[in-house]
Amino acid sequence: MKRYFITGLLIWVPLGITLWVLDLLIGTMDLTLTLLPENWQPQAWLGFRIPGLGVILTLVVILVTGLATANIIGQRLVDFWEGFLLRIPVVNTIYNSVKQVSDTLLASDSHAFRKVLLVRYPHPDAWSIAFQTKLPDKVANKLMDEHVAVFIPTAPSPVNGFYFFVKRSETIELDMSVDTALKTIVSMGVASADVQSKTDKLRSRFAGNQ
Repeated sequence: MKRYFITGLLIWVPLGITLWVLDLLIGTMDLTLTLLPENWQPQAWLGFRIPGLGVILTLVVILVTGLATANIIGQRLVDFWEGFLLRIPVVNTIYNSVKQVSDTLLASDSHAFRKVLLVRYPHPDAWSIAFQTKLPDKVANKLMDEHVAVFIPTAPSPVNGFYFFVKRSETIELDMSVDTALKTIVSMGVASADVQSKTDKLRSRFAGNQ
């Protein structure tokens, strides 16, 4: 009986968490519909609420914003808006910090989190998974040997961690994707390569049946 109960949990827990996260994301994006005038909102002229319309509106707004700022006039408007925000106390600190992180992670030429490394941490006889990120030029100029900047995430919450500068010669580059490394950290090693291989086989089998 216990074995059947655990088997049922293994089916429903991931599915339930996935549905909860999707519901949270869709519900948050649906809030963008409140930005429209009340008469323009779909619920006003349909008579009922359709979940997910806010997702479409959010994607359209993001796409239109990107198209509008891809020219000189749009870029000047963005510069004016950012200059205004940077003049506001407290807001400027938060906005500048978030923008630097987003620019680093989302830029097409960014080197953040492009490689998965092994580094010696927390002591010389232990190894930890780390992500190579950008090494500031002012730091690199002060170091004698070639160093790399690494972010060592904590398990099971990879959003927290430590930022270090280590010698490149004391790191080992892994043939592992960032996604796989994150899964390994979040699951504390439970989601091994064997589990990932089984998942890939199931996906290929499902695709072949379509």
